[in-house]
Amino acid sequence: MSLRVHRAISWLQRAAAEKDDHDVAFILLWVAFNACYADDEGGFSSSRERDKSKVWFEKALRLDDEAMVHDAVWTKFNGPIRKLLGNPYVFQPYWNDRNGIPGYENWQDSFDGAKVVAKRSLDSQNTATLLSIVFNRLNVLRNQLIHGGATWNSQVNREQVKEGRMILAFLLPCFIEIMMNNPHEDWGKPFYPVVGL
Repeated sequence: MSLRVHRAISWLQRAAAEKDDHDVAFILLWVAFNACYADDEGGFSSSRERDKSKVWFEKALRLDDEAMVHDAVWTKFNGPIRKLLGNPYVFQPYWNDRNGIPGYENWQDSFDGAKVVAKRSLDSQNTATLLSIVFNRLNVLRNQLIHGGATWNSQVNREQVKEGRMILAFLLPCFIEIMMNNPHEDWGKPFYPVVGL
């Protein structure tokens, strides 16, 4: 836990120093998030990552005695979250169809279905499911930036990058505080443990 928190805080501090560069700040915040939750168990697949992040969110919410994350989701970022969930440009099946990948021609049906699940989560205040959906969308945004699918400081995706940055910048300190308040919980085996030379 201490290694995860130490790494996450280092990236969080660096992101806070980026006053005007939303692209760089978003990427740095995503690294901080990975330091908190990613583990070295069982390899990587996108569906496994979604499942793993949802379990992680459920644990963090269960341990969030002050309801910091719940309050942020339902009060501070309710509007930005709704906009993000209504944006097809951070929905991977949309891009799969645009890139001609077979099986995604009906992306709009998937998008509408995901909006129904998100609305149910909003109506029932199911924070873990909603966070899982939100972070899945933020992950698409992360992929666009990391894999060269966006122009630095472009006007095309400014709003979602700025709002994604705001959401991450507020939630990450909450996640870190929850971890620090619960050091005896099993937070998983971190990637690349420190090895002495």
